Parts: sequence; structure tokens; C-alpha cells
Amino acid sequence: MDVQCVGVSHAQVLARLHAQCFAPQEQWDAAAMTSLLGSAGVMAGVAVVGAEPAGFVMLRCVAGEAEILTLCVLPEYRRQGLAAQLVAWGLGRSAEQGADMVFLEVSVGNPAAQAVYVQAGFEQKGLRRGYYPDGSDALVLGRVLGQAE
Repeated sequence: MDVQCVGVSHAQVLARLHAQCFAPQEQWDAAAMTSLLGSAGVMAGVAVVGAEPAGFVMLRCVAGEAEILTLCVLPEYRRQGLAAQLVAWGLGRSAEQGADMVFLEVSVGNPAAQAVYVQAGFEQKGLRRGYYPDGSDALVLGRVLGQAE
């Protein structure tokens, strides 16, 4: 597995991956991906297994802070450590961009993702009630970046 940095030209691929991982009301289409990837400080890394994209992480780094905007791994590649590798790649890139802190939101109904983030050193910083389109809450997680990244 390799993580490759990608840009606007990969918006269609990212949208396809996102569509296979999220409920319809939570999916980001190619236009949304293009818009985000064209924004200042936004970067994405795609996990490639063999020659196939298996998942990706998208981050925004601004003013010393980073945010994981989305992370997904195709169902057939889950539970193989890809999400952890994507998080590690994102932490490393965030540190390279000068971020001291990384934040994200994760659904209270997604314990598998929560476990990946906790293992990567994230801690709960808050709660956003009714954050997701289905009305579910989001945990706000954060992690200080250090020398290890």
C-alpha cells in the first residue's frame, strides 16, 4: 500500500471513492471535490493497493492548524490498516505544512473510525449536536502534533 498525493485532476476518482463509502446525503460529488482541492491549504492522499485506489484522506492546513475533512476506505479494504496509514500520512503532511494541532469530526455512530483516531492519539475536544445530515452528533477530536510526525 502506498499513499500518493493527488490534486484537482483526481476529483472524479475521489468522488467515486466517497460515494462507495458514505450514505447518499453525505457524499461529496466531483464538483465538491474540485472546489475543495482548489482551496488554499487543502491536500489529499490516495491509498493505492496494487494499481487500485482503495481510499483517501483530505485535509486543510491553515494558520498552524489542520483539519481532516474526510477519510474513507472502500469496504473491501477495511480492517487492513489503510485508515491508520492514511491518518499517519495526513499527520505527517500537516506537520510539514506547519500545523501544531489537527482536528476532525467523527460520527458518534462510527466506532470503527473513532478507534482509528484514538489509536493515532486523538482525544475528544467537544461535541457537535445534530452535525450530520441524518441528525446524528459528531465528536470533535483533536491531537497535538509533535516530533514523531
